[in-house]
Amino acid sequence: MRLLLGSHGHLASGMATAIEILAGPQPHLTILDAYVDQRNIDEELKAYFASVPSEETVVMLSDLYGGSVNQKMYLYLERPHTYLIAGVNLALVLELCMQSEVSLTTLHQLTEQSRQLQRIVLYDEAPELEDGEFF
Repeated sequence: MRLLLGSHGHLASGMATAIEILAGPQPHLTILDAYVDQRNIDEELKAYFASVPSEETVVMLSDLYGGSVNQKMYLYLERPHTYLIAGVNLALVLELCMQSEVSLTTLHQLTEQSRQLQRIVLYDEAPELEDGEFF
């Protein structure tokens, strides 16, 4: 399975840096930082998919549902074994990096799980911790 993480600006490469700190190098994770230089996103996507065997699963991840990066990735959903998740967060990308293969059911579960990690944290709701524990 391969992951293609695309974003407006350097969000994708920033997430990749965080993932490498947390989980080490991820050779199956490709980054697409769009609109940061003269590279053409259409050409980059075309080249990426030309390099991936047709039987291999690709999970595309975009920063913003309906955004231009998401719209460009959407065009590749006709390819077999290809999925697109929009509005990614670090928890989801990290969890996907730990998977060797996924199904649509697994993607639904991981996406829902990552949503549940989003929350407003209020000071008075912080759990009591023992020395050395983290929450």
